[in-house]
Amino acid sequence: MFDIMRYCLALDLVNDAALIAEYEKWHKEIWPEIRVSILEAGISNMEIYRLEDRLFMIMETADGFSFEQKGRMDAANPVVQRWEELMWKYQVAVPGGKPGEKWRMMTRIFSLV
Repeated sequence: MFDIMRYCLALDLVNDAALIAEYEKWHKEIWPEIRVSILEAGISNMEIYRLEDRLFMIMETADGFSFEQKGRMDAANPVVQRWEELMWKYQVAVPGGKPGEKWRMMTRIFSLV
């Protein structure tokens, strides 16, 4: 039996309706190589939600997933690098993050079960 880990992350978008619409359009059909890179990193499911210019991502991962390993894989993948460079046009780092840090891990403060 596999344990599934869930991670929740936040990111802001440039507060511009046209840019937000473009960002959403890019995510309706992500590049096939991006989908493959996500799955190969051990991410079994990913959802992104938006409230105005704030994004909320839920990631479900398999045993052995590592953000560090995902980062190394992404750095070595030129298609992922092109995608990330393109996405910076729309994204704004959440205050308090490290330089270049996009998505920031959220802290769970409640669980019903």
